[in-house]
Amino acid sequence: MATPYQTSPFYGRYGKEALFGSKKNRDSASAPEVYHGDDKADVEHVSDTSLEPTTTTPSARRRREAPPLVRDLHPEERARLEAVLVKKIDFRLLPMLIIMYLMNYLDRNNIAAARLAGLEDELKLTGTQYLTAVSILFVGYILMQVPSNLFLNKIGKPAIYLPTVMVVWGVISAATAAAQSYGGLIAIRFFLGFVEAAYFPGCLFFLSSWYTRKELGFRTAVLYSGSLMSGAFSGLITAGITSGMDGKRGLRAWRWLFIIEGAITIVIAFIALFILPNFPRTTTWLTEEERQLAVWRLDEDIGEDDWTGAQNQTFFHGMKLAFADIKMWNLMLLVFCFVASGTVTNLFPTIVKTLGYNNINSLLLTVPPYVLGVITTFLNSWHADKTGERYFHVTIPLYFAVAAFIIAAATIKTAPRYLAMMLMIPGVYTGYVVALAWISNTLPRPPAKRAAALAAINAVSNASSIYASYMYPESAGPRYGIFLLPLPSSHSPKTSS
Repeated sequence: MATPYQTSPFYGRYGKEALFGSKKNRDSASAPEVYHGDDKADVEHVSDTSLEPTTTTPSARRRREAPPLVRDLHPEERARLEAVLVKKIDFRLLPMLIIMYLMNYLDRNNIAAARLAGLEDELKLTGTQYLTAVSILFVGYILMQVPSNLFLNKIGKPAIYLPTVMVVWGVISAATAAAQSYGGLIAIRFFLGFVEAAYFPGCLFFLSSWYTRKELGFRTAVLYSGSLMSGAFSGLITAGITSGMDGKRGLRAWRWLFIIEGAITIVIAFIALFILPNFPRTTTWLTEEERQLAVWRLDEDIGEDDWTGAQNQTFFHGMKLAFADIKMWNLMLLVFCFVASGTVTNLFPTIVKTLGYNNINSLLLTVPPYVLGVITTFLNSWHADKTGERYFHVTIPLYFAVAAFIIAAATIKTAPRYLAMMLMIPGVYTGYVVALAWISNTLPRPPAKRAAALAAINAVSNASSIYASYMYPESAGPRYGIFLLPLPSSHSPKTSS
């Protein structure tokens, strides 16, 4: 006889979703049996009042039962209430997280647009100094991610922690406007990366503490749309500041860029303090029935309770579990390759400038590729969640990225090169966001393990950004083909056929 787990809508879709499809991995990723119990007197209940954490041994997990307020619901009523709950969670979490991530990415990468607004000239940066200023941020970014995520898991207060670090990075970003030398710029960029490191892996962990596996892919895409939109906004904002504020009050346009964007970041962070919730078990903005359902549906999805309390979270145990799991290393390699390909965005305005347009038009031309990336990312992630398939949703967009890089390196004609630029960002990031959701799908419990894995994968993958910035010196433009194809320089004399 089939167990209740085998007849659930999650069986067959997520029970076989562990990385690379081996039976051993599929079994490890699938949820254990969850009995809804009718005549079993010894079934363990989730408290309907305080939702106190319960034991998580394998035998205890098999015998867990929904809390009374959830168990007594008719299936149709349960489905209706869960749909209302998910919409309520979406409305409370996603808009603010998107805006915060937009500013996170904007404050990190606005140095690329600032280059066209006079930063390199005024600070008299020579040789590879500008490229070092771009890459040094990721040194601090890598160092802080795992400790930050484990700390967030320990305290269980994302509603306070994430806005607080946002205030700090907003102040540091605005302080970039005060840089007077190469050394000062390097110091500011390092500490900016050190503080910004808390946000993205923290958000991924935060989302996985609210959504089931079948819901997580699209929400991850929605979150990551903040970074893609920041690329579009960065070009528009910088173009406006460069054309209208350069020289105002004796400051160059690039200094106004950092001041304005840093101030906006700080304001948004203070607003977020009053909007973001904590974890489902500790939140206060849901009704008792909604809170029980929010906790139980995550338990039901995996077969094990999620975040239960600070006393149950340990730093080193979570790291040990994550690092001992081969699936984390497989996913780390996958995401590392994605990020290495996506580092083209670190200097995207410079690459677009090779089309031959002036600074303002070059900044405006950076917008459409990011807009297209948002659209394709949403559609791909929505379909991945709908079908429960991950592999092809991750890999198919990469074929477009490969074609785009080859075209960009193979020609100097404007139309095909801009077509390649239009495909670069969607080609890389459309599959990337599905891969990010795959991490939480594959390593869901315990939460300390998930937090460590998300941070470690994100940290190591961003190591590629340290060296990738040096792959785009101005001397290698406009093809930058030396790093992709053994092509002759675009400046070499043409030969007649």
